[in-house]
Amino acid sequence: MTPDANSKALLGLARLMKMAYEKMDLQPLAEVLLNRSSVDARDANALMDLSTLLFLRQLDDLAMSTLAEALKVQRLYELPASLPTKVRLLAIMTIGDLMANAPLAFLCENSDISLSMYYVLPGELISQELPPHDMAMIAVSESASTRRLLEQLTQSVRTWRKPLLNRPERVLSTARPQAYQLLRGARGVSIPATTQVSREQLQALCGGQLDLLTVLSDGAFPLIVRPVGSHAGHGLQKIETRPDIARYLNANPEHDFYISRFIDYRDSDGQFRKYRVVLIDGVAHAAHQGVSSHWMIHYLNAGMDESAQKRGEEAAFMSGFESNFAVRHAGALQAIYERFGLEYLVIDCAEMADGNLLVFEVDPGAVVHSLDPIELFPYKAAAMKKIYKSFRNLLLKAPHAN
Repeated sequence: MTPDANSKALLGLARLMKMAYEKMDLQPLAEVLLNRSSVDARDANALMDLSTLLFLRQLDDLAMSTLAEALKVQRLYELPASLPTKVRLLAIMTIGDLMANAPLAFLCENSDISLSMYYVLPGELISQELPPHDMAMIAVSESASTRRLLEQLTQSVRTWRKPLLNRPERVLSTARPQAYQLLRGARGVSIPATTQVSREQLQALCGGQLDLLTVLSDGAFPLIVRPVGSHAGHGLQKIETRPDIARYLNANPEHDFYISRFIDYRDSDGQFRKYRVVLIDGVAHAAHQGVSSHWMIHYLNAGMDESAQKRGEEAAFMSGFESNFAVRHAGALQAIYERFGLEYLVIDCAEMADGNLLVFEVDPGAVVHSLDPIELFPYKAAAMKKIYKSFRNLLLKAPHAN
């Protein structure tokens, strides 16, 4: 798995994250990449891989500055197909952390798909000199920092001559408030209203000068509050009462926040279960299931690697997904596909006692991978292969000039 120190090819996110998951010592590789960039300031692949390593080590400021240096050198980065190339995919991406763009490297790894990643910055036009490709995909995820770019891309791609997946105006609709507007009333779907509020509005709510229902249509305590643009639970908190808002604001300096009412989705055994489902061309696939005694579930903090019982439950979920979960929620999943119109979409959700699908988030940029150790998660490989195969079929289905 150790990279060839003499190679200047891009390693890419999938390979580097796998090394991190395997707890390899990444310091020697970081030193090789740093030395390469010092010897040759135009070694963009070294800078790009170094920025990824820094993000993986949560050195975000240094990672972002390194990424910016890489993009000053070049905007196009290539991950050639491992097998004879069957389809050439061009991903339109932008500057940002590891959640700013859909991690397509995982979906294309060890396949006959070549991946060209072209980076565009807000305020720029897409270059007219793009690499040869059979189809393109907007890989930019919706966030406060990418919204302007997605709006620009909506105009830029109107005359795109090749098949284009995940059109930017549809990616824009995955923002939390817009997602609620799209999905409210959909049969079989539960989704709480989400609205964006300012720090001043939260202070007014705390002091009783602002009524909750004036800003949130179904507003009631407890509330879920998170900073706009936050990821992976950063700043996400349940607010039980008005006075708790003051304590929250003291700990979170941001100016803009999303709020929604908290929905208690625990099952009869007291456990919370959160599912990640991938919709590819309208077909649902199981990505993972997290089980926890806490309402805020992230797969990495759910203790799945520590509990054989939890893994057994996830294995049953994944193996029986097509005949159980996907059947129970067929109507809801179809509604989500039709209302967003995205060829590739990741859904984080739960099952309600009334049979509805509770949707937490829809995001084409959420990570889907097969990095978990096979000795602990032997059931995951088959499920991931289904996702990768379905993504490949999506690319092959569209007409292309191969």
